[in-house]
Amino acid sequence: MKIKFLHINIYIVTAIVVTMFFSCKNNFKEVQKIGVLQNGPIGEARKINLKYTEAEDSIGRVIAVLESPKMLDYSNRGFSFSEFPDGVRLSLYDENNQKNIVIADYAIVYNATDLIDLQGNVILVTPQKDSLFAEQMYYDQKREWLFSNHPVQLKSLSSRNGYGDIFDADTKFNNYTILEGRGEGILKD
Repeated sequence: MKIKFLHINIYIVTAIVVTMFFSCKNNFKEVQKIGVLQNGPIGEARKINLKYTEAEDSIGRVIAVLESPKMLDYSNRGFSFSEFPDGVRLSLYDENNQKNIVIADYAIVYNATDLIDLQGNVILVTPQKDSLFAEQMYYDQKREWLFSNHPVQLKSLSSRNGYGDIFDADTKFNNYTILEGRGEGILKD
């Protein structure tokens, strides 16, 4: 009788071990997905139209409009940002409602610094039809300032054309500086 119970116990233990063995899976792929989700965007939006306003006598004046077909929200990061992988169109308005338009293939908005990093075929067009071309440009939203430390090319109807390695301008494009690597350049007042 003891032998019979011993065999039954061995069969039961074997069945449990085999069941546990086959029920365990390699979850490495699922663990990898968790890591991707933590590093991925917390949100995604399509057909973005963000308006930045400035309060003047209780009336909000639009100072900038950012449009993009796609935005990825990385506000789940320590240094949060929004990414625009399919490009942007940034319209910058002055107090007379005239606008400068900046177009780029790609952009990142850093939330903590209010800095927009515009990259790839960046084109700035003024109301006077002056055009500035660069591979990368930054827009400081707090100071309403555009700048670049990459080569730029200016094609102008109102002043002379220019090339340089450093660009610095207000968003109205009234005051701008283009400097070459050796410090020479064009200054418009």
